[in-house]
Amino acid sequence: MTSLKDIKPRASSGEDVYNEPYFKSLIKRSFRYLSAGYPVHFTGPSGIGKTTLALHIAKQRRRPVLLINGNKDLTNEDLIGAYTGYRRKKLNDNFVRSVHKIEENVSEEWVNGRLYEAVKDGYTVVYDEFTRSRPDTNNLFLSILEEGILPLYGTKRTESYIEVHPDFSVIFTSNPVEYAGVYQSQDALLDRMVTLSLETMDEQAETAVVVNKTSISEQKAEKIVAFVNRVRDLCEEEDKAFSLSLRASIMIAQIVKRYDVKVDGDNEEFKDICLDITHFPMQACGYDSEEVRERILEECSKI
Repeated sequence: MTSLKDIKPRASSGEDVYNEPYFKSLIKRSFRYLSAGYPVHFTGPSGIGKTTLALHIAKQRRRPVLLINGNKDLTNEDLIGAYTGYRRKKLNDNFVRSVHKIEENVSEEWVNGRLYEAVKDGYTVVYDEFTRSRPDTNNLFLSILEEGILPLYGTKRTESYIEVHPDFSVIFTSNPVEYAGVYQSQDALLDRMVTLSLETMDEQAETAVVVNKTSISEQKAEKIVAFVNRVRDLCEEEDKAFSLSLRASIMIAQIVKRYDVKVDGDNEEFKDICLDITHFPMQACGYDSEEVRERILEECSKI
């Protein structure tokens, strides 16, 4: 878990990408839901920019930001806090010369979990890939979102819960349930959040993201994004999530930019890059290796 409350955005972060109509609409709607007290949930394939968008929105709320990375080993103790050991306090009293008094006190040491601090002080939490955490761990959020309390399960503290700060909010992100290592989320939790899908990003928005991430020219980014989308369209609709994501466009653009490779379907270096980055993922669509290769090179030749 990472706290971002003291981190300022870099001047070169290139957040002009969020001026694109697709993102402006998404951000405006997200702010409305968060301001109304509803958590927002961004879902979509890996590499599409869910976490970056969530952090961008969180920073704009002008509250401390906490990033939690979902994983199967995350526990209630990690989120709430736990007793981590013992603290010993020793007092040696020799105020009266003839009386030597030693007083020793031993108490358990409590350390607050990061979610405890966030709930108490009104942070904006970005819970990245929350479906990679076990459902019993995520049950904590049911009480937070419904009753406005954080229950202190399994602790020896005198209070059984703490109240949620009025400025506290959560932005969840997740990959589709078909991805490896992902748990099926509870319907009760999904029912308490507004889920926005990022799977329908248009080419203009994808191009803006690629330019932002790689500093490649817009003209080159447009060609690369168009190529990746044509290759992705070779898959049946239900298989597209397992083929190519926006990350494929970013990877191609980064290599092209770094090594000054000409973006041209007749350029052998460029064809090799496109083939290397897209060939393996596309096999998830049911094509054999040679057929995939031919189809990719065919689409590459159109650039």
